[in-house]
Amino acid sequence: MTVSEVVFLEEAISDLEEGRQFYEYIEEGIGIYFIDSLLADAASLQLYAGIHLIHYGYFRMLAKRFPFAVYYEIENGIARVVAILDMRQDPLSIRKILNER
Repeated sequence: MTVSEVVFLEEAISDLEEGRQFYEYIEEGIGIYFIDSLLADAASLQLYAGIHLIHYGYFRMLAKRFPFAVYYEIENGIARVVAILDMRQDPLSIRKILNER
């Protein structure tokens, strides 16, 4: 299913910023690479939205280069990214975060 637009909740943008800060702390410059990589993954939703499995009530697309997942929903031809979460955390934490959004 193709979508006309990919939009991000403010919380998803905050998730991106947290990931950027984490990777930038590890090594200068990787934070920007993280952002570029995850935004490219999210942009691919214009072509591939809806093909991913549903986890915790949202479609989940695994990032290609980092251990993160993009959680999204589709409504009226728009993919709404609700969270971009580190997959190394406890699954119960992921479920809690998604339930609150």
